[in-house]
This record gives sequence, C-alpha cells and structure tokens, in this order.
Amino acid sequence: MRAAYIEQLGPPETIRYGELDSPQPGPNDVLVDVAAVSVNHVDTFVRSGAWRTPLEFPFVVGRDLAGTVAAAGPGAPGFRVGDPVWCNSLGHDGRQGAAAERAVVPVDRLYHLPEGVDPVDIVALAHPAATAYLALFTHGRLRAGETVAVLGGAGNVGSALVVMAAQAGARVIATAGARDLEYCRALGAAEVIDYRTPGVHERIRELSPRGVDLYVDTSAGNDVPAAVDLLAKRGRIVLLAGMRTRPVLPVGPLYLKDCSVIGFAISQADTAELAEAAGAIGRLAAAGLLRPRGTEVLPLSAAAEAHRRLEEGKVHGKLVLRTENFRSGARQGVSSK
Repeated sequence: MRAAYIEQLGPPETIRYGELDSPQPGPNDVLVDVAAVSVNHVDTFVRSGAWRTPLEFPFVVGRDLAGTVAAAGPGAPGFRVGDPVWCNSLGHDGRQGAAAERAVVPVDRLYHLPEGVDPVDIVALAHPAATAYLALFTHGRLRAGETVAVLGGAGNVGSALVVMAAQAGARVIATAGARDLEYCRALGAAEVIDYRTPGVHERIRELSPRGVDLYVDTSAGNDVPAAVDLLAKRGRIVLLAGMRTRPVLPVGPLYLKDCSVIGFAISQADTAELAEAAGAIGRLAAAGLLRPRGTEVLPLSAAAEAHRRLEEGKVHGKLVLRTENFRSGARQGVSSK
C-alpha cells in the first residue's frame, strides 16, 4: 500500500511517500480502506518530536481518517465490510497513523459515518470538533443557561465551540475578525466582538456583568489574568492551545471566586470520552448544523507539503489528503461537494 511516513523525527521534509506493507488487524481491530485523512497541528508536533509519544518506525503520520471497512476481527461485530467509518485518534501512543491507503483501527476508536455526511466533512471536523466538545462538556462542565466566552470563534475549533455551546443552550460571546462577525452570529453566537477592538476583555465584561461561566481561548493568547477577572463565581478556564505560553496565574482572585483553570490536550482523552464526542459530532453533522467552513483536498503524496504549509501558517480552513480509495468509490452514497 502507499503511505505517507517517516523513518525519523524531523521537519516536514522527513515525510516520505511510498510503499509499505499493509497492516494486519488483530481480533479487536478493524482494517479500513482509507479515503481521506486530515492534517492537524498535532500531527506536526508528533512528526517533529515537539510532542513526545511512543513511535515505531517507519511511522505513518496522521491522526484522523474516513473510509470504508475492509475487514473486521471477531471482536468487532458492529462493523461489516463496506461500512462507511471514521476515526480521530490514530498516530499516537504507539498506534500507527492514518495517512495510508489502509489503516488498522481498534474497534473502540472507530465510528460509523452518519448517512448523508460527506467523509471529507467528517474528517475535516474530527479533530477540531472533538476538541471543542471535550473542552466544553468533559472539562468545562458547560450547562444550559451559562455564558461562555470563545476567543477565536471563527477558526476550526472556535466555530465548533460556538455551534456546540449554542446548541446546548448556552449564551455565547465570541471574538473574531471584522469579516467573520456575521459568520459567528450565524453559528449561534449571541454577541460577537471584533478582536482588534481596544479593550476586548472590557467589552466582554460589559456584555456579561455577572461574569462568564466558561472561558476558552483558541487563539493561544492565554491572557489568564484577564480571563480570571472575567469569570463568574465558580467559573472555569479551559486551556487547549499555546504550548509555549507562560502566563501569570493570579492565585488570589482565582481561589476567592472558587474558580478553576483546566489544561486539556485531546491526545489524553480516553476512548469513552472520544466516543461521546463522536456521537455529538455525528448528530450535529447529520443535521447540517456542524460543517467545516473551508476544506482543501490534496493527494496523499502532498503530505510533506501540507505539513510545511500548516507550520508556516499558510492554511485557512482544513487540509485533507485523499488516497486512491477516494476516487474508487469510497464516497459512494454521499453527495459530492
């Protein structure tokens, strides 16, 4: 099979495209004919070594896939050959990645693709939307009627945060660029602030005088002192970006309001958490409420280029890599874009 893989940690140029042996599934695994694979920042962290995790070389890069079942072990009775499926947690903790024509997926990490959902859409949504769900509900403990501040509401994770929070009955205050204000409102944000406006945090305070219950910054600014000042009693800050930031923690105001700061990386999520997030993503995608804003599809052979562009900040929306399976019927039964 053809795959995008590395034989050592390093820059994007270490990614090779060529033939590898097809993986062999175990009794609790599913072999998937991969159609589409997304490219995420976490993929570049694993490839470069910035995020250390057990790897076996040659190592297939990539985390998320969509495709069809090629074979299922006896421990995977819920999957049949030809079933459209998706996954968002390969390429980490000893698991080979997704960027190949075939991949082995443990049965507890594989999900059925909802009818009518494009595999390109689901794979583009997989990482940001799962991140958003876990940030809001698993770690942020968001409840209906609460107020959540989403900094960077027009991005991949931010837009999913806005949709999911609004659908859960929360009031969303989002920040975005001037051209994205109406987009965020259309997603469900009650209030949207141009992030270039002086005094953004003061404006959030004006819009939520009692404070915000949950604060999530997808832009990686991580101004924790300003965030703590905005929190309501028992408010929560969820940190999910900005690996190299070193903000000051205002301990006194934090504990006097009975507030908390939670660090969250999706690679630490367990299979039950990921499955819960996948269910929500599937329902919202099938209902047409959750869609990627913009997706660029490249051939699998362009994996190194995709990693380089992502690291250079030259990507708007999501990059998706397609395999030959994509052309040969992996999108059967799904309307084309």
